[in-house]
Amino acid sequence: MEDILKQFNDLKKDVEKISKGLEILKKDSKLHIHKVGLIRYNPFSNVGGDQSFSLALLDDNNTGVVITSLYADGGNRVYGKKVENGKSEYTLSEEEQKAIANAISRK
Repeated sequence: MEDILKQFNDLKKDVEKISKGLEILKKDSKLHIHKVGLIRYNPFSNVGGDQSFSLALLDDNNTGVVITSLYADGGNRVYGKKVENGKSEYTLSEEEQKAIANAISRK
């Protein structure tokens, strides 16, 4: 009976350790990218197709980045803007705003 009680107590300690570890993982995972929004578009009438895009990558706090790639005949430009709580300190294009809104709407 003492052996069984000792095993039970050992198992109880193990479950408590696992529970604490799981809580830490849950807390940390809120800072990982969970929400993605992508908008493809054609910003210039002289270039065919929707080869430009804005991509929002956000965590559970709606914080992350929005990356925009503008494709034109003369080359490609890429811009990155920091996003905090769904907003940026930088001026956002309509497409960037849509990408962020799409990402935020994902649960």
